[in-house]
Order: sequence, then C-alpha cells, then structure tokens
Amino acid sequence: MIQIKAQSIYTPDRVSTQAFINIKHGKVLSIGEPATSDSLTVYDLPDYSLVPGFVELQINGAFGVDFTNTPDQIWQVGRRLIELGITTFLPTIITSPLSAITNAMQIWLSGAPIGYNGAAIPGFHVEGPYLSLQKKGAHRQEFFRKPTPAEVSEWIPSNGIRMVTLAPELPGALEIISILSQRGILVSAGHSNASAEQVRRAMEAGISAGTHIFNAMGALDHRAANLVSVLLTEDHLKVGLIADGIHLAPEVVKIVQRCKGKGNIFLVSDAMAALGLSPGKYQLAGREVNVNETTARLEDGTLAGSILTATESLRNFVKFTQCSFEEALQCWTTTPAGMLHLENGGRLTIGQQADLVALDDHGRVAGTMIKGDWVFIAPWAKIEEKRIN
Repeated sequence: MIQIKAQSIYTPDRVSTQAFINIKHGKVLSIGEPATSDSLTVYDLPDYSLVPGFVELQINGAFGVDFTNTPDQIWQVGRRLIELGITTFLPTIITSPLSAITNAMQIWLSGAPIGYNGAAIPGFHVEGPYLSLQKKGAHRQEFFRKPTPAEVSEWIPSNGIRMVTLAPELPGALEIISILSQRGILVSAGHSNASAEQVRRAMEAGISAGTHIFNAMGALDHRAANLVSVLLTEDHLKVGLIADGIHLAPEVVKIVQRCKGKGNIFLVSDAMAALGLSPGKYQLAGREVNVNETTARLEDGTLAGSILTATESLRNFVKFTQCSFEEALQCWTTTPAGMLHLENGGRLTIGQQADLVALDDHGRVAGTMIKGDWVFIAPWAKIEEKRIN
C-alpha cells in the first residue's frame, strides 16, 4: 500500500489540509487519516498539494508533434504530457481530408505500446471539417464539407471518436448532431455563425457544449442573440475556454465565469506542436505557424492554437476571475471528466483510480502519479519514498 501525506489534498469537491491519501492496487483506498498495512510505502510531501490529474479535451499537438499530420505519435506525446500534469487527453484532429480521421481511428484501435505509462487517451476530439467558412479561424477551408450520415458512419466511441465540434447551422448538421449524440459522442458547437434559434434547435438535437467560447463564433450582439448568447445563458451547456489572456481578455473570462458558474466551464489549452518547445516555426495541420514566447499565429496574424499549459491556465483563471482554487480546479478535472463520462479520472475519491498531481506553492508540477505509480517526478522535486515493513 502507498500512503502520501501532503500539505493539502483536493478531491476537488473538498480540501483536506495536512491529510493522508492511502492507495492500494492503483486505487484510492481512503483520504484523511493514515491507514495501516503489512507492506507500506510512505511519501511525506509537506511542500506539495495533491490534486486530481488534469483532463484535457482540446489539444492539437505538443513537443513538436502535430496530431492531425502524425496521429501515430499520440502515445509519444502522452508520455510527455504527464510532465504538465495531464493524465487524460483527447488528441484533436482538425479540419483535413476525411482520411486523416480514419487514419487516426486505426492508430487508436491498434492500442497503446506495451509498457505505456503515459496519459490515458480515451479517443479523439474531431474539430472539423463541418465548420463555418465565416468562422474558419486557422482551419483550411479547402477541406470544409457539409455533413452527411454516410461520412460519420464509423464515428463511434469504440472507434475512438469521443468529441466532435461542428457548426450547427450547416445543412444536415442537426441530423448529424442527433446521430452522434445518440451514440454517446460529446457534440459541441464551434467555428460557427449560428443564430440563437439555430443553436436552440441544435440543443434539441443533442448539442451539449460550446468549443472555445467567443473564439471563432459570432460576437456578442445586444440586439441579435447568437451562439455566444445561448452558451452564456443556458445552464446545461458546458463551455470550453482558453485562459491565456490572449484568446480572451481577462475581463471576458470573468464574464464567462459569472454567467456559467461552477461545473459548467472546461478549461482547455488548444495547444499546438510548439507546446513544451522553444519559439520558432511549426506546423498545424499542414499550415506554417509562427510561435513566439506567448502566442502561435499564422502569417496573417490569425491565432493558431496556443502554447498554454494546464497549470498556467489554472493560475490565470483564478487571477482573472478571483474564484477559489477549488472552483478553477474543477474546470480541469471533474467537469471535463464528467462530460466524457469517464469511469476514472477527474477526482480523488474512494475506489477511483489514483491519478494525481503534486503541485508546489507556485503551481509547478512536482510529480504525476497514474494508477498509483509515480510516472513523472521533476528533477527539482523532493519526492522520496520510505518503506515500512
């Protein structure tokens, strides 16, 4: 059995200070008081807080890998994302030929390599090609299409499709939303110029979220309600948000938090291949992206994802909104995990898989544990085991 004493333990529904978490066979046995066992490995972490592993629903690539171009590298990146505290993620395939999605499914179906100890990959987020030309963002419009049932016939969770972003105003979109949602796929509205009425019809069909709110959608208009209006005011719709201070002004992040409240926001990085690397030129689905210390942009200045980490996003969200750390933490843990109906991940409760992250007082990742094993320990971190019995 493993026993960890930490400065604080966030479940994240509640926080316990100077508490213990006891782990057996890779699952949480108890939280609060120390447990006894004939075989015990103890970690005393007085300088660190323990939080559930982060669940990332929108990431285009990292560490030099672009998932759309090279989906066979998802496992390689999964081994590195644990350095950032991510224990579950959806590699995002953006607008490209449909063959790219088929290829990604085949790679996922082949399974993780033997001995894989990286972040879990329950499937993909497919963002495009069913998007609005008026709100294309950094997507390649030559690959945009109108949705048909035949094209999505193989898009099912057991083939690795877990989330789909589309524009609900497109001809045929409502039928596709209904088909996908009935299969258990999370369908989100994004890259869209939809009116409020079009969004409400999409809600009836099965839309349950909005992708990176405010970005690549019609602006908030005080006389003409649209996608943003509905996302902000419909309580049961979840909204994705990029909290880098660039995609959205801090004040706008605060507006979203005030409108949506707890449990309705999922923070994402929307990161691209440059995440974790130095500034330079990188690829996003075949397009060259210029990356500096803070942003990723196409030649024309269009934002092309981000280089944001989960911990930076977490700190920014607290700073921008003045919400509690626990509320912000839910945006990276329980909310996205709940949206995917994950059996494991997103919380530290009895019986749950022990996926957790140790954070220092500056919000840096000191270590990441998956299934009760430390799969990453930062070189500077003080995480040492003591065996008893």
